[in-house]
Amino acid sequence: MAKYEACILGLKMDIDMKIQEFLVIGDSDLLIHQVREEWATKNSKILPYLHYVQELRKKFTRIEFQHVPKVHNGFVDALATLSPMIQHPNKNFIDPILVKIYDQPAYCAHVEEEADGKPWWWAVNGYAVEEGISRAVEVDGPGCMSAEVEGG
Repeated sequence: MAKYEACILGLKMDIDMKIQEFLVIGDSDLLIHQVREEWATKNSKILPYLHYVQELRKKFTRIEFQHVPKVHNGFVDALATLSPMIQHPNKNFIDPILVKIYDQPAYCAHVEEEADGKPWWWAVNGYAVEEGISRAVEVDGPGCMSAEVEGG
């Protein structure tokens, strides 16, 4: 029933935002197939939720429900983890999260050359020396450094 309640809340928010076309992607086999009327609903406790989802569906010009196996749903799990951290004065509205999908992974250490021509660790070394954290820095190879730490 929790999956139905989450689905209903999401649909109501989309209706409030006047969204006309919507794709619902879920990892609940039961919910997706029941809403698509591919599976019968035997549990009488679920029927009111299912009927309410069907009523909400009518408010969209186009709505589609797709099932994604839980194994392929890591992104949604990450968003679900973040959702309690999002606070908004109006509890019925959550600011959209902009998600960019790239063809290749991006790595912060994948830098060909710094803009100032100095190695990536240059500013870290300067700070460490100024604060008395380290005395000397040695470059152990590309992208590696070690420091002699004060008092150790």
